[in-house]
Amino acid sequence: MGPRRIVCLTEEPTETLYLLGEQDRIVGISGFTVRPPEARRDKPKVSAFTSAKLEKILALKPDLAIGFSDIQADIAQALIKAGVEVWIANHRSVEGILDYIRRLGALVGAAERAHQLAEGFEQRIADISQRSTAFKRRPRVYFEEWDEPQITGIRWVSELVHIAGGDDIFPAHAAEPLAKHRILSDPTEVIAQAPDIIFGSWCGKRFRPEQVSARPGWDAIPAVQNGELYEIKSPIILQPGPAALTEGLDALHAIIRNWAGEVPF
Repeated sequence: MGPRRIVCLTEEPTETLYLLGEQDRIVGISGFTVRPPEARRDKPKVSAFTSAKLEKILALKPDLAIGFSDIQADIAQALIKAGVEVWIANHRSVEGILDYIRRLGALVGAAERAHQLAEGFEQRIADISQRSTAFKRRPRVYFEEWDEPQITGIRWVSELVHIAGGDDIFPAHAAEPLAKHRILSDPTEVIAQAPDIIFGSWCGKRFRPEQVSARPGWDAIPAVQNGELYEIKSPIILQPGPAALTEGLDALHAIIRNWAGEVPF
């Protein structure tokens, strides 16, 4: 049977449970949830990313709370002290996302459905990767997760950029699990790396390409000179769940494919 009353402190467990047909187990969700829209419409909102309404959560009598990353450590500690079982996942890669889907499915007694779901994602990833390898040229890509300070993309984003047909200009930064270790100590590093495409996903606020283009010295960057600055909405790329493997990857691939001059398949 598994847990029957689940509070999802981030969006990815909510989306995954809906895809598995196990949405009736969900009794509370993150206020940042947008996928699927029926979850936002039907489920009580009980948390943000770094804070939660503890009394509201406890009133729902959950037998499991699911969250993500060290940033939710304080929420997890408060729930554990209140007697709630907590699972905080901390995956940072595409492989980790696929494994997360399988683990969550097993947790709610839907292991086979979860395996099939993950296999479907693996196949679409493989298909897009194969198409991308045929590109005659690959763009150098800068992905900006935040603007002040400038934070580069996390590992799964860097991997998705590569799958989509581009090359992340800061792969070493992407390998760092914590955002504070992905801050650019010298923003002129981007100028030196000369990206062909700049993606922005400013984690909950609108990306402003005109502000990026106006940064001192950035007019020398090919992406700025050619107007290749694009927003990827944070709900489809910065949450480590199904959205990143579907809409997020598709958005990256469409832009990179267009830059490469390739015909859509």
